[in-house]
Amino acid sequence: MPESSPEYITEHQVRFSASGQVTQAGHFEILCITAGVGNGWHFSPEVLQASLALWAGVHCFIDHAWLSRSVRDLAGQIVNPVWDADAQGIHATLTTIGPGGELLSSFGHEVLKSESPPKIGFSADILFKANNKQVTEITRVLSVDLVYDPARGGAFLRALNHIERLNPMPENTQNPLPPDPPANQDPPNQVIDQLQADHAAMRSLLDEQKRQAQLDQALQEARKTRVQMCGYLLESGLNASKLPKPIQDRIRAQFDGKVFEAAELQDVINDHRQLLADLSAAQTVSGPGRISSMFDEKDKLQAAVDDLFEAPREEKLQNLSVPKLSGVRELYLMLTGDHDLHGGYHPDRVHLATTADFTGLVKNALNKLVINQWNMLGRAGYDWWKQITVQEHFSSLQDITGTLIGTVGDLPVVAEGAEYTELQIGDSPETASFVKYGGYIPLTLELIDRDQTRKLKAYARELGSAGIRKISSLVSAIFTANSGVGPTMADTGDLFNSTAVTTAGGHANLLTTALAIAAWDAACAAVYNQPLLIKNVAGLYGTGPKMAINPKFLLVPRTLQNTAWQLLTGSFVNETDKMYDNVLKGSGVPVTVPEWTDANDWAAVCDPAVAPAIYVGERFGLMPEIYVAGDELSPAVFMNDEHRLKVRHFLAVWVNDFRPLHKSNVA
Repeated sequence: MPESSPEYITEHQVRFSASGQVTQAGHFEILCITAGVGNGWHFSPEVLQASLALWAGVHCFIDHAWLSRSVRDLAGQIVNPVWDADAQGIHATLTTIGPGGELLSSFGHEVLKSESPPKIGFSADILFKANNKQVTEITRVLSVDLVYDPARGGAFLRALNHIERLNPMPENTQNPLPPDPPANQDPPNQVIDQLQADHAAMRSLLDEQKRQAQLDQALQEARKTRVQMCGYLLESGLNASKLPKPIQDRIRAQFDGKVFEAAELQDVINDHRQLLADLSAAQTVSGPGRISSMFDEKDKLQAAVDDLFEAPREEKLQNLSVPKLSGVRELYLMLTGDHDLHGGYHPDRVHLATTADFTGLVKNALNKLVINQWNMLGRAGYDWWKQITVQEHFSSLQDITGTLIGTVGDLPVVAEGAEYTELQIGDSPETASFVKYGGYIPLTLELIDRDQTRKLKAYARELGSAGIRKISSLVSAIFTANSGVGPTMADTGDLFNSTAVTTAGGHANLLTTALAIAAWDAACAAVYNQPLLIKNVAGLYGTGPKMAINPKFLLVPRTLQNTAWQLLTGSFVNETDKMYDNVLKGSGVPVTVPEWTDANDWAAVCDPAVAPAIYVGERFGLMPEIYVAGDELSPAVFMNDEHRLKVRHFLAVWVNDFRPLHKSNVA
């Protein structure tokens, strides 16, 4: 909200100078604040009069303080604040009290006697609310302090009485207050007034002494609590340090019964740790070898199982020497003690101290075989889909909306003084759902007893092959679904159709020409001239600017592989009666699609980094995952005599934009 708004009210703090004069010993007349402008803020008489009650009992200190106040700086207290109509301000009496009272009185007399008095005066410290620079309410008066060079020049004006008549407190008395005059005596008014003033000053001094005593007691209690808390911190820190007892006792003696910060204790503990390490290092026998890794029984078992299944070891286990396992049967009996093949776990027969379990070790090795098989098939050509798709990870299994945002076709002219018109821009949302693929691998007791390790290896390789082939088939089906025209898009048109793009659902990305130089160039031109999306509404179909991107990949079945290679990678073009340089060399990358069975159909796809069209979404990774679906005590072991390794694969494949794609369905 802007500051000029009437509702914008906040609280401010500012300090103003005040004027004063001595009326009698230990008492000063103070003009606390006047109407007008001070420090840029305007105070009206009405606001000042409304705050009159806030000034009663306000203390006076020596100098301002930005943090907490000290009782040592206490010098006085404001009493009897009244409105002074002539001065248009708040008039009050300042009674000196506390350790700074004598200093305040001394300064007052010195200032009044000096011909060139120092710049000593009073400054009011207040909190208030304001609208712009107009003060609307004074919310609190913090103090009226004696300061050097006050902002508005407040000063001692004059002294009416210089006589110090405050009697010192008598020693060894039960009643420190002055006695009341006899009832039959009629003292002069001046004496009565003075006695009453002395009586009030004495009570103020006693109240201040009592307050100081209470404060000292509170400080002592707080220190006791802090010492106790530090004691708890000391013991917990020493217990966690793991230092030898003599060193702990030494540190305890250093901090016991003291107040300290946690960082101090930690520094001392770290110093002693370093000292202990330096002293211990001198006793260490050094040799030519160096320990680079620590291995336990679980690491050794995993290395042995990896070797058994011919799976690659982890890098840290590469040089670890372990005995070879004879087969999966030996591993099972070693870790379960189930010599009778009843199923279950028999700890009394297991002599190997390890937390490793049979199914977990086998699962780790099989996952490595899955990765190996995946990579080998990828190098063989089954990862062709990675070149033409965008692979994206998702953190949930919610349905996916792949939104294609329209572009601004052209910026219209805006005449001088004319209004801007709304730009036509829309979107074309395509949706997809995750599909779960999977099953489980049974490790039956029969398989274990027959020691069929080779069968388990084959399981893993088949899983890796099935995973990469599944994605390959899902992506290739985009081009072959619905008799070769692909899935239906959100604009109601088939992915591949020959309808003009100026028509609803028209994509103009389908031809019937056999693969040749002219056909490839025609497909490239069609993709290059595809109009970008503006908005799927009548009158805007196909009116966007050209995409102006040529396809990068030529997708063909195995029967057209040689033709595609010659077309895009060959140096020369061979015809019946002539040979000439291949001007199309390097204009695209030939890609063979394993699942395509039609001998003549082919397609063109743009680089997904420049113009993405097809997306592959995964939830838990592109590769299928294998994990244990039970342990030695699971019901499947008891009821079916089998350990189960579950296989799971979540995938979503969809087309987000037809423009980077082109298809030729050759009859």
